[in-house]
Amino acid sequence: MDAAFTPEQSEIRRTLRAALSKGGPPGPPERDGTGSAAGAGPGYDPGLWARLADPLGLPGLALDEKYGGAGCGTTELALASEETGRALVPLPLFATSGLAAPLITALGTERQRAELLPGIAGGSLTAALCVPGTALATALALTGGDAHGTWAGGGRAGGIQARPDGHGGWRLYGEAEQVLDGHSAGLLLVAAHTGGFTRGRTLLFLVRARDADGLRRTRWTALDETRPQARVQLRDTRAELLGDDPGADVPAALAATGRTAAALLAAEAVGAAAAVLDRTVGHVKDRQQFGRAVGSFQAVKHRLADLYVSVQAARSAAYYAAWDPGEGTLALAQCLEALRTVAGEAIQLHGGIGFTWEHAAHRYFKRAASDELLFGPVHRLRARAAEAAGLFAPAAAVPAAPAAGFADGPRGGVGAGPRPGAREAAGV
Repeated sequence: MDAAFTPEQSEIRRTLRAALSKGGPPGPPERDGTGSAAGAGPGYDPGLWARLADPLGLPGLALDEKYGGAGCGTTELALASEETGRALVPLPLFATSGLAAPLITALGTERQRAELLPGIAGGSLTAALCVPGTALATALALTGGDAHGTWAGGGRAGGIQARPDGHGGWRLYGEAEQVLDGHSAGLLLVAAHTGGFTRGRTLLFLVRARDADGLRRTRWTALDETRPQARVQLRDTRAELLGDDPGADVPAALAATGRTAAALLAAEAVGAAAAVLDRTVGHVKDRQQFGRAVGSFQAVKHRLADLYVSVQAARSAAYYAAWDPGEGTLALAQCLEALRTVAGEAIQLHGGIGFTWEHAAHRYFKRAASDELLFGPVHRLRARAAEAAGLFAPAAAVPAAPAAGFADGPRGGVGAGPRPGAREAAGV
């Protein structure tokens, strides 16, 4: 196989890096006078998002051309995610193009796809996936499998419940606690439990935020304000079933989306790790200590070399996952660990300014910690990858060992005598 990027893929990276470098410094959005992020608007720069959508076509990069997309695939979207992670500029790209758009494409009817996907591709419509409680990683099958979708509220209460309204529509009741970009998205994809207690199943529903009754959305003050989160409450809210098959295997579709999402998140983490490492190298080159650059000390060189190797290994894993999303979970674990390590070392190597609020190093560390809380932790991602690879399969039955000191044959017969090592085992 040819692992080199095509000229078109390289151009995507170059163009996005140039565009995002003009998008303003990374950091939290403007706050209201109360000091809370709840009233901080959409949480991203709508002007920058519009420029990335037209003429660059970033939101529709992986959508089919007949819906206004660019017709590219996961690799191109992962390269774009690497650049957004490098810039650490808040954008609704992951929630809209990484989670919602693939589910609409996989499960939606042709009418729904024709109605919704062109708006997503053009940047005029943003979307968010609402999963009950804090079960996003479980719903996407990143940290565990749940083919029955019990995380959606498998009992008589809890989670988000859906019931038919008797007129061909549905009504939703419940809440989701951690919805990425949920406070500003124009379209909500809500995972809800339907069918009662004994014969229930999990389905996805469309809620158009503009005219939804009984919908309340509250933006949280999150650890990482470059990835906004919100609580979405539904109180007898009108909804539309995504697709026309009440028997659709929604958990399988969510798991497939989770594999692609893991590849995108891995690329994001690699971009952020590379950016903070570049910042650190630049700092130790300029910072003087005892009449010489800090970076000239051998101990600092060794630490930077280790960080460079960690970033390059994580980048290789992320690129492979972009080519084969089935490896996304393992790649995500490695990339999140690399970002956490590099960001932590960057704070240390920046010395007295590294831990201050004014410096950008803490934002990269918060991104690593926040992503691990949302989609991890790392050890569970690795355990899930090992489980999917069959490493935890039960061992084959081992036949009982013969009597100590004797071969398999009858005592005194052919082959009798002590086994090799029997004397040592017996302590002789």
